[in-house]
Amino acid sequence: MDYNAYRHALTNTLGGSEIPFPSDELQHRLARTRALMAEAGHDALLLTDPADIFYLTGYHTFEVSVYTALIVMAERSVLQVPSIETGPAVVNALVDDIIGYRWEEINEVIEPLLDILAPCQQIGLDLYSSGLRHGIIQPLLSRLGKARFHDDGGLLLDNQRLVKSEAELDYLRESARITQIGLRAAEAIIEPGITDNDIAAEGARALIAAGSEFMSLQPIVTSGRRISVIHVNHKRTSIEPGDPVFLEFGSAYQRYTAPMMRTAVAGKATEEMQHIAEACRSIYSALKKTMLPGNTFDDAARSAEAALAPYADRAFFSGVFGYSVGAQFPPSWVEGTGYIARGQKRRFEENMVFHLPLCLRIPGQWGIGLSDTVLVTANGGVAISDNDWQINERK
Repeated sequence: MDYNAYRHALTNTLGGSEIPFPSDELQHRLARTRALMAEAGHDALLLTDPADIFYLTGYHTFEVSVYTALIVMAERSVLQVPSIETGPAVVNALVDDIIGYRWEEINEVIEPLLDILAPCQQIGLDLYSSGLRHGIIQPLLSRLGKARFHDDGGLLLDNQRLVKSEAELDYLRESARITQIGLRAAEAIIEPGITDNDIAAEGARALIAAGSEFMSLQPIVTSGRRISVIHVNHKRTSIEPGDPVFLEFGSAYQRYTAPMMRTAVAGKATEEMQHIAEACRSIYSALKKTMLPGNTFDDAARSAEAALAPYADRAFFSGVFGYSVGAQFPPSWVEGTGYIARGQKRRFEENMVFHLPLCLRIPGQWGIGLSDTVLVTANGGVAISDNDWQINERK
């Protein structure tokens, strides 16, 4: 049985059985996208970002390293997948047509794409998508002409995905609930003599047991001086008495992730650690107050910078006070549609959701990280996760 016969057999038995949203929600998103396309003068939209494809169709798989594309036109949507992804396309994608290519023959995607796009005179692309491969776009440009293609395709989706529907908010809240379970379980075993791997393993077990799907980022656990190095992870390091332990977890529920950071200490926190934790709380309070509809992301960043100022010379901070979260796939849970940082002129709207990753690192010593995932409301930011914003002292 080849993949085309497999697709037909599955369609007759399990077709559409795992679509993550009601069909009317997906149809609404598609209609809105088509209206934006018409406004921009586009006949077609070629999307290759897994999260964009998921947003419009429900299609998802854990194998996102292979080329996949969604072509949206006024009257038709087509999902192009490799042969090994035929199953997920049948059971969880709401599209008009599914076309495949042999996984081992990537060049087979070109001719079907050309046939679909040839009648289209104006085609939107997301040139910043990691899924848009040079070996595929170059033949399209050379054979159809560069003048047909425009680089605003990703923006059409970003502007929609930033503001969450009620169904999306429900999924984010469930992710937050599961994330909290994982963090509590991991913190409960912290003591001198165990390793960061032990803590990460317990957290991962608890997350999956509580209902998490495959995660966009695995649990992050570091301790002591290693916390001062941004973006390292567990590495068989023993927890010493008095070591702070940094944890950042994010479960996946229907691909939606609400992350949270916590810091515990294998003993008693020092006075300086408590001062840094208080700095994180001050920044967090400033952010929530300014995450108001109508304010810009830059407004909130400036407010947060004022709270950070007393510690800015001593502690390293990434410069991004928040990033949008929603549906994502490995290698990151960052949605990538909006950032709370200096110079970002986008304005807050109700039902935007951001993770506020407030980790202050003292180079070569340690770091303290605390965070929540926060919903924008008419009255400012409101956490959908339940961090108590305290250092957990494991005495």
